[in-house]
Amino acid sequence: MTRTNPMYKDTVFRMLFKEPKEALSLYNALNGTSYDDPSALEIVTLENAIYLNMKNDVAIMIDSTLNLYEHQSTPNPNMPLRDLYYVSGELQRLFPAKNLYGRVKKAIPVPRFVVFYNGEESQAEKFSYKLSDLYAKQVADPELELIVTVYNINEGMNEDLKNACRSLKEYMQFVALVGQYRKTMPLQDAIEKAVKDCMAQDILKDFLESNRNQVVSTSLEEFDQELYEKIIRDEGREEARLTSIRNLMESMKIPAQQAMDLLKIPEAEQETYLSKL
Repeated sequence: MTRTNPMYKDTVFRMLFKEPKEALSLYNALNGTSYDDPSALEIVTLENAIYLNMKNDVAIMIDSTLNLYEHQSTPNPNMPLRDLYYVSGELQRLFPAKNLYGRVKKAIPVPRFVVFYNGEESQAEKFSYKLSDLYAKQVADPELELIVTVYNINEGMNEDLKNACRSLKEYMQFVALVGQYRKTMPLQDAIEKAVKDCMAQDILKDFLESNRNQVVSTSLEEFDQELYEKIIRDEGREEARLTSIRNLMESMKIPAQQAMDLLKIPEAEQETYLSKL
């Protein structure tokens, strides 16, 4: 069984909303605001955060708030923990530890955490994940809490939000077209046809005109499940997994954690591989 790159939705989301104008439109739609000057917003997305072994999708600073936006095509109850890593990285960058030993109180931005979900598994229109739900022992009043709000942006879900942000709505129209064409053709052909049809229908036209080659290239890398299983049989499980993790990281430009998730490596074993990469 050959599985084509499942990351194109995430890649296109990040490419689209890393632009200040589009990020501002998304922020306005979520918060009922009407900011019209993209310079009022600062993109602070963590890039190549090797010490985290991951990077977040989109992070913006505006009006004394730090907004972390993530795209997910599979349910992920661990998002609060991931966002805790992200926000810690952002705050360490903004407020170096050497500046925290003093009497002057630091004014930190208000953090907000949002996930946009458009996977195939059925999910509620809007729901939350809590960091305290991950605690090994449940407590009545957790002293550390982090709440992630998840918006299901599939067809028929949160239509008011999508109507308030044209780019988000058109992003989902593009994703829907790819999904429709994917039923009868390879992913690369489906993306190419969706890009062509969207441009003809003025859906994400400017974005696709500027990024057409990069959008299409997200489908070019393939992961062969049968080959992976054969390598495990022939070379031994640990070495085969290390090889496959490295290959996925390099070919798909993803961090080790996502590569291991794609390979379905049990969480209990992942730390072992991380220490050897």
